[in-house]
Amino acid sequence: MTLNSYSSKQSKPTPKPKRASWRSKITRKRVVLVLVTIVLVIFGWMGWKILYNANRLFGGNPFSALTSSKLDGESTGRVNILLAGNSADDPGHQGGTLTDSIMVMSVDTKNHTAFMMSVPRDLYVSVPGYGHQKINSVFPVGEKAKFSQDGYAKGGMGLLQKTIQQDLGIRTQYYALVNYNALRDATNSVGGIDITIKSSDPRGLYDPNKDWTTGGVLVKLSNGKHHLNGQQALNLARARGDSSRSYGYANSDFTRTENQRLLILALRSKATSAGVITNPIKLGNLFDSLGSNVETNFTLGNVRRLYEVTKSLSGNNIQSIGLNDADGKNLLKNYRTSRGESALIPAAGLDDFSDIQRYIQKLTSTNLLVREGADVIVLNGTSTNGLASSESDRLEDKNFSVSTIGDADSDNYSTTQIIDLSKGGKPNTKAALQKAYPGSTVTTANPYGTKYKVDFIVVIGSDRIPTGTQ
Repeated sequence: MTLNSYSSKQSKPTPKPKRASWRSKITRKRVVLVLVTIVLVIFGWMGWKILYNANRLFGGNPFSALTSSKLDGESTGRVNILLAGNSADDPGHQGGTLTDSIMVMSVDTKNHTAFMMSVPRDLYVSVPGYGHQKINSVFPVGEKAKFSQDGYAKGGMGLLQKTIQQDLGIRTQYYALVNYNALRDATNSVGGIDITIKSSDPRGLYDPNKDWTTGGVLVKLSNGKHHLNGQQALNLARARGDSSRSYGYANSDFTRTENQRLLILALRSKATSAGVITNPIKLGNLFDSLGSNVETNFTLGNVRRLYEVTKSLSGNNIQSIGLNDADGKNLLKNYRTSRGESALIPAAGLDDFSDIQRYIQKLTSTNLLVREGADVIVLNGTSTNGLASSESDRLEDKNFSVSTIGDADSDNYSTTQIIDLSKGGKPNTKAALQKAYPGSTVTTANPYGTKYKVDFIVVIGSDRIPTGTQ
């Protein structure tokens, strides 16, 4: 190869990359524009769904969610919400308007704690103006009578609010009436929920009643963790284990209400998780499920504020309460109505809700003595008649709970004595008793053995005898 030929080959111009034609540029822009348009349409449609269902659910201006509204009861530190569930959405369900699920959700807005308390559907109550009824029938009674009274919702939920305030001593500022489809649809919308079964039966939970949707058994879950879809969650909420072949339902309807509280906590956890909050499709489906199945007096501003005061609440800060196990005591007992129906009434007797109200007051009070709920008895250690009674009245005026008065083992006590049987579990009560009886002696020695199963015994000495009566 000659030098000239080599040079001529090297001197060939390097080919330049082809420039995109104006047509291809326009095509790419159109593709990007179409994709952006699709995204905007999808998110716009989801946003419209959320706003539409928010308006159906809460009413008013859907943009009110941009600002929070102070909750009724927030200034006192306690907001109570009445939750009631029925099967009115199921035309084939007999008694579909009965609220077979009733709960009170109580939020301490200052200390950021809460509790959920189930109200048994068979609780026999005196309905204001309508005589004695099972509490699950109060809603349809109020609906039929078109109940209307200031301070309460209209219709059945208002009458239920008034009944619960009268008998249980709880004023509920807000309510939500939910049909059972809401639980199923909401659970599906968030992709299912995780729960842990801890049945007293080593086999778990089993209710062989037929699930008419799937054709299988209603519930069959082993102890341990499970991921439930909407239908499984709904079945668990409904199952009472009333078949002779059931197991794991030792407390029948009480077990069912425990499971319902478990499901609500699991759904709350999943609905507020990042996987749902940041997913517009799941959010849209969740609002669909609520918009079609819930009736409430919350506004969107209220809901935003409720979220603000409860967002830091973990499952550990939400107590699950049943009146059949209130600090280890069953505050209810079985009862047969005049119509021969099986029901539940307070353990203290028909219409005597004093123990239940005292327990609820303990849960909701800001007073440390009331919150501790110490059981105190007062015994007269002198020969002066009526001293235990007068001291009991004085203590109750100071928010102590005195369950019994009587005579001490001797009438020769010169100094009032406080016998502490709380094992250190009621420090505020102990301190308050010492303040109420300055100069008293405090001991853990109990001369009464097992006669009194209480937290404190106060034995009044002669130092408490009023001057001039000795």
